[in-house]
Amino acid sequence: MALDTSNRYSDKDLEEFKGLIQDKIKKAVHDLELIKSAYMNDHNNGTDDTSPTFKAFEEGSETMSKEANSALAIRQEKFIRDLKNGLIRIENKTYGICRVTGKLIGKERLKLVPHATLSIEAKNMQK
Repeated sequence: MALDTSNRYSDKDLEEFKGLIQDKIKKAVHDLELIKSAYMNDHNNGTDDTSPTFKAFEEGSETMSKEANSALAIRQEKFIRDLKNGLIRIENKTYGICRVTGKLIGKERLKLVPHATLSIEAKNMQK
């Protein structure tokens, strides 16, 4: 049985998307490292010799920033995972096919959101 290539992106297009996703993964991993290093640096803010009131305030903001950093890191890890899943779909030649409608997701959408698995049409149906 021949592979139906009428409803998928060409190998040339898939190569282009692969490069785009690999660049985004590289940047996302770099950003995740920055988030993690900021989180590690939050542990020592040098407030040991300051007044107790200021120290309590510092610890409160430190807790908040740890939570914000943690949420950022989790979001970033999910983004990286979604991008890597995009690479798998490229290998399977199913990249860019909407998982709801089965139609091709527009190139412009994929360039902006390379890990997209839904067309705009399918996304609008979810509302």
